[in-house]
Amino acid sequence: MNRIEARKLDMTQIFTEEGNVHPVTVVSFAEFPADLTPGTVVKIVGKAKGKGFSGVMKRHGFKGMPATHGRSTKGRAPGSIGGTTTPGRVYRGKRMAGRMGGQQVTLRASSVLEIDPEGKTAKIFGPLPGPRLSRLWLEYEPKEASSGEPDLGTETESTS
Repeated sequence: MNRIEARKLDMTQIFTEEGNVHPVTVVSFAEFPADLTPGTVVKIVGKAKGKGFSGVMKRHGFKGMPATHGRSTKGRAPGSIGGTTTPGRVYRGKRMAGRMGGQQVTLRASSVLEIDPEGKTAKIFGPLPGPRLSRLWLEYEPKEASSGEPDLGTETESTS
C-alpha cells in the first residue's frame, strides 16, 4: 500500500464521450507517483472544513419549534436535555450545540479518473474533505503491469 501526500486544488467536471458528467477534485503532488494510473482505487484521508460553533439545528438537523401557538423566543432551542432528580445529569453523547467540523475524514473507494504527470496533478472522482489547498493523504495499491497475455483463469467458448 502506497501513501502519498497531496494538496486539494479545486473542483471541476469531466464530460465523457457518452455525454455523462463526472464531478472531480483536482489534487497536486510535490512529486508525482509513477505507479498512479487512471482507474486506481484510492483511500483519501483529510481534515474536514471547520464550521465553528453551531447550534443544534445546523449541527444535528433538529426541526425547531412551531412559529405560532404560544412560542415566544425558543424557536431554535434544543428542547429538554434530560430528566429531573433521576438521573440527575445529562447523558454522555447528548446532541447539543458545539463546535462543528474540523475532524479527520476518511473516504474509501474513490477512483482516479485522469492524471497529468507533467503538471503533477490528478483528477479524483467526487468531493474530497477540506478547503482548497488543504493537505490530503492518498493510499492506494499500485496496479501491476499487464503482460498482454490473456487470463488463463477464465474459460472461453470455442465454435468449432
